[in-house]
Amino acid sequence: EYMGTPPSSVQVAMVVLCAAVTTRQGKALVARQFVQMSRVRIEGLLAAFPKLVGAGKQHTYVETENVRYVYVPLEQMYMLVITNRSSNILEDLETLHLLAKLIPEYCLGTTEADVTVHAFDLVNAFEEVLTMGYRDKVTQAQVKTQLLMESHEEKIFEMMQENRMRDAEAARVKKMKELV
Repeated sequence: EYMGTPPSSVQVAMVVLCAAVTTRQGKALVARQFVQMSRVRIEGLLAAFPKLVGAGKQHTYVETENVRYVYVPLEQMYMLVITNRSSNILEDLETLHLLAKLIPEYCLGTTEADVTVHAFDLVNAFEEVLTMGYRDKVTQAQVKTQLLMESHEEKIFEMMQENRMRDAEAARVKKMKELV
C-alpha cells in the first residue's frame, strides 16, 4: 500500500463533483453528484453559481477558491459542471459539451419542462459519461448504444419475470384443481 506523496509523473485527474442543469436563477432542475459530498454543500454550490456569472460575459467558466464552474447557456437554463480546481479545463469543456448534447437528445427539447419530465433519462445518460467523477472516453453515439442495450436487457428480464409469474399462476391453478 502506497502511503507517500505521488511521484511527479502522476497527474491529478479531472474530478467532476457535480453535473447539473439549472435555471438562470440557480434552481436545480437535474443535479447528479459524482463524489461524496453533502446535499447541503451541493445545493450551496449550485445556489452560488448565478451570483458568480456576470451578464454578457464571454467566458464559459468561473472559479472560486475551491471549485471551478464550467457552464454553457441553453435557452433559459445552464448546463453546469462543477470540478475541482486542479482539473484540466480543456477536458472539463469537452465533458461539458458532451453532457450538453445529451440534453436535447434525452429530454426531447431544452425547456425547463422537458428537463423536469425526462430527468431520470438525463441522469442515466450523465452516468454513462462520468463514473465516480471521472470521464469515461465515450461519444454521444456510444452513450445512446449503452442506454439502448440496458433498456433491451431490462425488457428481456421483465419478459422472463412475466413468464415465471404465468408459470407460477398455472401451477397454482393446477394444484387447486387437484385439491378440489
